[in-house]
Amino acid sequence: MSIMKALRFGARWKAAALVFVAALVLTPVAWAMRVSPMVAELTTSGAGSVARIEVGNAGSAAMPFEATITRIDFMDDGSLVETPADEDFLVFPPQGLVPVGGRQVVRVQWVGEPNIDTSRAYYLTVRQLPVSTDVEAGEADTPSLAVTVLYTMKALLVVAPPGAEPDVHVVSAEPIVIPAPEPDLDVPQAPEGAEPATAPTESATPAEQPGVRVVVNNRGKRYALMSGATWIMEGTGLDGQPFSHRYDGGEISRLIGVGYVAAAGGQRTFMVPTSVPLDPAKPVTIRFAR
Repeated sequence: MSIMKALRFGARWKAAALVFVAALVLTPVAWAMRVSPMVAELTTSGAGSVARIEVGNAGSAAMPFEATITRIDFMDDGSLVETPADEDFLVFPPQGLVPVGGRQVVRVQWVGEPNIDTSRAYYLTVRQLPVSTDVEAGEADTPSLAVTVLYTMKALLVVAPPGAEPDVHVVSAEPIVIPAPEPDLDVPQAPEGAEPATAPTESATPAEQPGVRVVVNNRGKRYALMSGATWIMEGTGLDGQPFSHRYDGGEISRLIGVGYVAAAGGQRTFMVPTSVPLDPAKPVTIRFAR
């Protein structure tokens, strides 16, 4: 497998961790939703222009849902902007009702521009709809409250022109000190009769660590998944000793996530930890391998 194929295919399954959202609302009954696959690639024409996304109901009540499309654009820092784009796809059915233990296939077909120059990324958002249900009645003057989890799940859709490939280059690699993440100072209240929770100790708080700020740019016509490749980093430690580390796909995905880089000049910045601080006066090189 070439490096381009590694960037293209190596970590699709990890995208599921980025696109799941669950919202808590005050409604009477709880359901559970399943969506598969979480990532689908489409072409602009032919049989490959259609994806089939399955919505499953693992809950205890019939599940109404609606499906919508948004285009997503990733910023340099990894944040994204969503824009409504229902006109680019034919979604059928746009709404449905999945019985208990049942499944509903949502057919998604590209109907946008037939000759796009570079790949585009979209979310198919499947949103569970609230419905009125009967709640066991209590005393007339006693309010009752139930909590339901309404699920919103997002499948990643990528549309690409035929033959498009990523072309990723390292713009810069700079030794830095990666700041420690903000500690979670919220201490939940212990139930009556239980031992009270304690705030995290200073020794348990994650510390800052040495690392490298890596900026990459994708000049190709297809998106890249940076966790699909092995990263080979070389530099010089502050002690003057050579530094070399090979980050395999599993390790790099834990450090940076999927690492989506958009096509046609998409740029991302990643903070990659190192085991020792590197000398900022010496060059740091990064190569990608399969």
